[in-house]
Amino acid sequence: MSPEPVTRPVLGTPADFPERPPAGRSRFVVYAVIGLIVAVIASGWGYVILSARGNPEVRAEVVSFDASAADSAAITFLVHKPADREARCLVRALDTHHVEVGTRDVTIPAGESDKSFTERVKTSAQATAVHVQYCNLV
Repeated sequence: MSPEPVTRPVLGTPADFPERPPAGRSRFVVYAVIGLIVAVIASGWGYVILSARGNPEVRAEVVSFDASAADSAAITFLVHKPADREARCLVRALDTHHVEVGTRDVTIPAGESDKSFTERVKTSAQATAVHVQYCNLV
């Protein structure tokens, strides 16, 4: 005995399902609320991203560093800032495990906008890297 052939749609016909509610004001309100929630989340995320950039008015670029001495490390860096403002930068020396072995707070006086500095940081152990952690206007 062979199976009967299927003569109607497997998933049904539109007549098998009740009518959808008419697209009206309630559906628009739901979409508007979802859009508002997405906009608030996107705005908050944008604020977090912009605030994480730090102070865009002052920045430091490392030119070179020398960590060959056991008790100190030297770094040469450029600071870009407004000429009429003073800035303060934190220089960090790190060992092979990225543990801080020395820091130095460097004050950049007002007067020049782009200035090069060479600083020496005393270290408690052999440093393998030196970098400028941050610079802020005072």
